[in-house]
Amino acid sequence: MNLSAGLFQQQQQKLQMTQQLSQAITILQYSTMELNDFLESKAMENPLIQLKPPKRKFAEWQDFVSDTTKSLSEALLIQLNLKSLTGVERDCLEELIFSLDDNGYLHIEPGYFLKKYEIGEEELESTISMIQSLEPAGIGARSLQECIHLQLDRRWEVPDFVLTIVSDHFQAFADRKWREIAKAMGIELKEVQAAADFVTQCNPRPGAVFAKDFSHYIVPELNVRVRGDDVTVALYDGTSITVTFNKEYTDFLGHHPDRDVASYIKEKNQEFEWLVLSLRQRKQTMLKVGKAIVEKQRGFFLHGPGHLQPLTLRQIAEEVGAHESTISRAVRGKYVQTPYGVFELKSFFTAAVRAVDTAEETVSAGTVKRELQELVNQEDKRKPLSDQKLVALLTEKGCDVSRRTVAKYRDQLGIPSSSKRKRYE
Repeated sequence: MNLSAGLFQQQQQKLQMTQQLSQAITILQYSTMELNDFLESKAMENPLIQLKPPKRKFAEWQDFVSDTTKSLSEALLIQLNLKSLTGVERDCLEELIFSLDDNGYLHIEPGYFLKKYEIGEEELESTISMIQSLEPAGIGARSLQECIHLQLDRRWEVPDFVLTIVSDHFQAFADRKWREIAKAMGIELKEVQAAADFVTQCNPRPGAVFAKDFSHYIVPELNVRVRGDDVTVALYDGTSITVTFNKEYTDFLGHHPDRDVASYIKEKNQEFEWLVLSLRQRKQTMLKVGKAIVEKQRGFFLHGPGHLQPLTLRQIAEEVGAHESTISRAVRGKYVQTPYGVFELKSFFTAAVRAVDTAEETVSAGTVKRELQELVNQEDKRKPLSDQKLVALLTEKGCDVSRRTVAKYRDQLGIPSSSKRKRYE
């Protein structure tokens, strides 16, 4: 082999290895559903790739999604079939329904409908009210205020003063100027508080229940089983497409006299082998990462979420013998089935907070959040705990955190400040 040929071969091999590595990295970071989409696209490019559908149906992991297959507009139109309408009324109603946004709100230019259907303002308002009488409550609102009022107005147990607060004092109510509202209406603060309780039960996005966002479907990659003190982890097999070799194609063209055809077959065969190798590596990496997480978070799987321990990507990378970036890709968008439900893999990686007693001991951020939530749940709502008081109580429980950290965790948990948690009853 001459020098130039040797250099060319080295460059070609290096390019092929780079392409193969790039593909392996890409495949590793795909979730199951993303991987299936990728495999379907590869099969369209390579006739040697033959696909077998997943053994398991995704439906079993989609039970949390509304079982209705109707869109919002379809659901509303079905309800309209029960009403006696003129042709013009039905046409106008249908166009209004198709004008609703994904959250169920109506944003229209009234003049357009008045002119097109030759109706008056009262008739248009009556038509909109007909939509607002349909299910779910709150549909057809033109503002958040109207959406909440529509929902509360249907509930017999909601006092009249609550509806008055929403209709006449909504902005002040949203700004928590409750004393101002109580004085203006001649009612007690605890009644304004009761109104707030009713409002928080309303759905600000009533149409969202019909949204068809399939990207939120969860398909676990791993399955953890616990029998006594024995914790095992395995790949959740059968949820991804299986790749097989299309032998009939090569049998047909394998002995073709055309050199270009032979070269094409060779190239596609190499692509197939790379793909199979990348998929095998993905499975091996996912299983190694899963086993390492189970080993490090054994307390979680044996005793529940309250026993989550501090864990970093670096620790798992050292355990598996891989780079930290590889672990990051492996846990991206991946889920595991556990005895306590389905969890995202990245939820097992928690920041550590130093315990008070010794510098060596640590507690996870998740543990601190649970303690924080418990303290807030048990507080006297007439005198809610300030962030500084929460810091002191957490320190007593062995968690050394700053006031800033408490405020951050409180925001992440959706816990309002002490002034907004105060109740007047």
